[in-house]
Amino acid sequence: MGTLVKLSNFVGNTFAIWVLLFAALAFFEPKAFTWITPYIVPLLGVVMFGMGLTLSANDFKEVFARPKEVLIGVIAQFLIMPLLAFLLATLLPVSPEVALGIILVGCCPGGTASNVMTYLAKGDTALSVAVTSVSTLLAPILTPSLILLLAGKWLSVSAGALFWSIVKVVLIPIILGLIVQMLFQKQVKAAIQILPLVSVLAIVAIVAAVVGQNQQAIAKTGVIIFLIVVVHNALGLLLGYWFAKLFKMSEPKQKAISIEVGMQNSGLGAALATAHFSPLAAVPSAIFSVWHNISGPIVATYFRKKSEKKESNQSTVTI
Repeated sequence: MGTLVKLSNFVGNTFAIWVLLFAALAFFEPKAFTWITPYIVPLLGVVMFGMGLTLSANDFKEVFARPKEVLIGVIAQFLIMPLLAFLLATLLPVSPEVALGIILVGCCPGGTASNVMTYLAKGDTALSVAVTSVSTLLAPILTPSLILLLAGKWLSVSAGALFWSIVKVVLIPIILGLIVQMLFQKQVKAAIQILPLVSVLAIVAIVAAVVGQNQQAIAKTGVIIFLIVVVHNALGLLLGYWFAKLFKMSEPKQKAISIEVGMQNSGLGAALATAHFSPLAAVPSAIFSVWHNISGPIVATYFRKKSEKKESNQSTVTI
């Protein structure tokens, strides 16, 4: 068990490398990964079940302890990224499928990786976890509604079908995870240590499947989609920070909201695109998954060093 925990920690700490590696492998050897495509939705369900196992009563107490701050984070999440996605899809020359894919990932809730990045950035981790939890639980209603509102002009969107998909792949697995955690606390406490390994394997498999299935399309339009994803992510991080600053939140909270807004649950975007739209619509989510696992650590490092410099200057002044 100890070896498995060490492996899990190692894989979790090198997440970005594995996503990049297998995305590249899937691009050059697509047939080796396309068989995973039918399992994208169940794989995401496994990740969400794991999220349910890690949530605690304290995470929800945080929501009630400071509802205003959590509300600001949730509003920022479902306002900034969807609107940025709509603007990018409208202003840039992309196909309807790609436009839909950009909006899909923009309308998803924050990803769980944002909590780790906030911790590394010396941000308000408790706020990050609370905002992720609330935005994820609201996703069955808000994500389909926003997709219908913003993407309807490109392709036909069934908000009802999307709602049930998100309930099945997000809400039910999280609730099951919470129930299992309450009933088997000791066993879950031990199992949680290997969760990073399971989550990384699932997300890497989803990204590899999408890349393998769309290898030819990525070869033609991948650079454009990549640039859009980079701009989308960068603006999300920046505007999330400014949004929190606008409401005069403290520096740690500004970091939390910035990272929360910039890092999406791209696995959900890929699963919805695969289940309801064309395979090409899943490509922005797959590329986003690769990119935000690179940009996230970079931003977290910048924020952490900024905090350390500030602390150093304060201690110097005190002395």
